[in-house]
Amino acid sequence: MPHSFIRTTLVASLLVSSSTWAADSILGQIQNQWAICQYQTMSDNKESCLSTLSKSADQLSQMHTDRTDLLIWSAIVKSTYAGAKGGLGALSLVKDAKKELEQAISKDPNALDGSAYTSLGTLYYQVPGWPVGFGNTDKAEELLKKALAMNPSGIDPNFFYGDFLLDQGRKAEAKQYLLKAMAAPAREGREVADRGRRVEIKARLEKL
Repeated sequence: MPHSFIRTTLVASLLVSSSTWAADSILGQIQNQWAICQYQTMSDNKESCLSTLSKSADQLSQMHTDRTDLLIWSAIVKSTYAGAKGGLGALSLVKDAKKELEQAISKDPNALDGSAYTSLGTLYYQVPGWPVGFGNTDKAEELLKKALAMNPSGIDPNFFYGDFLLDQGRKAEAKQYLLKAMAAPAREGREVADRGRRVEIKARLEKL
């Protein structure tokens, strides 16, 4: 990964697959602002946009310690911010995100249809391995498969598993999951995020 510990497309895992959650005012605000930062903000301003949002998401999660969904999204925003930031600072951010996701899984592994598994699995294949980071492709696949088992038709678990398979050179398998991600049902209230994700899916398919 040139000049960065993680890709700028890192999201953690990122998007919620249930429109019910999108209707929540607190979570919905974080999700909507994330989509704006990620998909509608110029590259020169993206890091600043995500930095501000990460601070807000952290504060909201700390205010509502009973809500696993906000903890997951604090990690998602932090991971995306790390992708925009790059460098050594990115590594510390993804380590913090990893801890939050592990805590979320411990509290409620079913929260947001298993989104914490998707996000954590993504970190494991996009972050470098030892001695620089904690990356581990075997662990990544294990977590991404858990996410798919919990949400088999979701756009994000299919996209990230497909992206992982492409990263591993398993192109035939990757195509299967990327096509399934492209065909995933639309999410009410998540139109900006869905459009952005489908652009990413198309870019991966063009590599096949």
